[in-house]
Amino acid sequence: MDSIAELFSLETLSSLGWEVELFVVVTLTLVARIIAMRFLSVMERQFAKTSNTWDDALFEAARTPLSWFILIMGLLWAVDISEGYVDLALFAEANLNTARQLTLITLTMLFFWRFITEVERSLIKKFDAAPAEENRIDPTTASALAKLLRLSVVISAALIALPTLGIEITALLAFGGVGGIAIGFAAQDLLANFFGGLMIYLDRPFAIGDWIRSPDREIEGTVEHIGWRLTVVRTFDKRPLYIPNSVFTKLALENPSRMKNRRIKQTIGIRYKDADKMAAIVSDVKAMLTAHPDIDTSQTLIVNFDTYGASSLDFFIYTFTKTVNWIEFHKVKEDVLLKIIDIVHSHGADFAFPTRTLDGLEVLRQGASQGGAAD
Repeated sequence: MDSIAELFSLETLSSLGWEVELFVVVTLTLVARIIAMRFLSVMERQFAKTSNTWDDALFEAARTPLSWFILIMGLLWAVDISEGYVDLALFAEANLNTARQLTLITLTMLFFWRFITEVERSLIKKFDAAPAEENRIDPTTASALAKLLRLSVVISAALIALPTLGIEITALLAFGGVGGIAIGFAAQDLLANFFGGLMIYLDRPFAIGDWIRSPDREIEGTVEHIGWRLTVVRTFDKRPLYIPNSVFTKLALENPSRMKNRRIKQTIGIRYKDADKMAAIVSDVKAMLTAHPDIDTSQTLIVNFDTYGASSLDFFIYTFTKTVNWIEFHKVKEDVLLKIIDIVHSHGADFAFPTRTLDGLEVLRQGASQGGAAD
């Protein structure tokens, strides 16, 4: 009985007061987090029905920072309650205020970082889904703007947080002015790559998804990623090629993806005995190309008898297809060449191949020389 009376004494109940208060604070924190997350989920489902990109990105970006904000602020509230009962310098009011400020700065930075990333992802997804002529922004520009904005957010957050930690910005800038010179000499290649990437974003010689190649170096493939230090090109045998951006400031670069047409340039030889049919064949081939639905007749179109070959009479075709797609181009080229075969055969002519005609005297000489060699 004495032990039970001691358990419910006034001193014991008073000692349990701050612990009960802590329990209430933790409970309220968890309940507030659940309510906030549920509210965000409901609002996100409602705004997902709209075609607006910004509201979806806003709710997705706010989810994680808001959750951490509620949990950390609840923890700091609980620590503040414990300050009078636990004698630790860490629990001092000044330290708690600093922790609150740093938490707010960090989570705000995280929110803007996630928001920019979500908008970038949505814009790139919209670019991939919509026709090229309907897009006002390409993935390269979206990626460049997102990188610049994220960098600005991080720098701004750091400049705001430094005074909170007791670090003067003026002293840091003075140190940076002296140290920047040494860092500049030590990181010349890094800076060259950075400005090379900046030139890519400004001049835009290529974009993500473009097929590029360089006649100066063995660089050819599809651009997968453009970073501030290097660009990733996927070669046609599926190997990744990591190219420092400074390289692009020193070489000539071709971008076949921006071709308006693809060219068909072919020389065709017929037999010498079909010389009287050459004019009709050339005329029919030109008429076929002019009427072909996949040939761009607004571009140069040439079909002419060209030269007397060693074993053939040669004429050539020079024309451009409407498509720039590599696979479609070869289908069109195949169709054109098959039609040329039909035209040549329809005139009773045939294609030439290397031949050699020997007269009787030459045959006797070769026979004699072979007989002498056998002896």
